Parts: sequence; C-alpha cells; structure tokens
Amino acid sequence: MYKLCLHRDFIASHFLIGGDWGNENFPHPHHYTLEVLLHGDALDRHGYLVDIVELEARLDELVGLFRHKTLNDFPEFDGLNPSLEHFCRIVWEKLSRHPNAPNLRALEIKLWEDDLAWASYTGQL
Repeated sequence: MYKLCLHRDFIASHFLIGGDWGNENFPHPHHYTLEVLLHGDALDRHGYLVDIVELEARLDELVGLFRHKTLNDFPEFDGLNPSLEHFCRIVWEKLSRHPNAPNLRALEIKLWEDDLAWASYTGQL
C-alpha cells in the first residue's frame, strides 16, 4: 500500500465546555499541526497517489477556514466540546468529501495540539 503525507501549521483558539478544566474553560489559542495521510493500493497513470497540487490547495483552503478563529464558533462544534478528537473527525469529514483519486482507500488525520499531544481519526474512502 502506498502512503502520502502532507502537513500544515496554524493557530486557532477554543474553550472547553461541560466540565471544570480551569483556564481551559476560557478562550485560548493553540498551535496546531495537521498531518493528512492518504492510503492507496495503486498509483495513477503518472505515478502519483493523488494530484498533490490539488490536495495542497484543498488543505490551504481548509486550514484558512480555521486559522485565527475560535473553534467553538463553527456549527460543526455545536453542542460538542471542541476537543482534539472531535476536531480530527471534523477535518476528516471535510477532506473526505473531495478526494479526486479513485485509487485512495483510506484517509488519516493526525492533529497535534502544540507539541504536547496529538489525536487521529482514520476512515475508509
């Protein structure tokens, strides 16, 4: 199986809800590193798993959506704690809607919060 990984860095804010987490209950920023790992069984006729230029544009668009914003303000987080785990799934759902490569089998999102913790979400395409 072939794998391809791209990453992007950005700053976004959030505040935790539903519990007493001290300062985490108040708006605060984090430095996020998004890693997108694509899995596929075959390459296209040019020897690529995906069109990397297209994927980079999609990632830039996605990261631009969240950059310097508060996650709690997005409808995708309504009623949810904006945890790293939920954030991974939401990013996966947004990226999995537009794969333009029939040979892709899975998409994995790995999201670092600062350099202290990461979570991931993987799904079949």
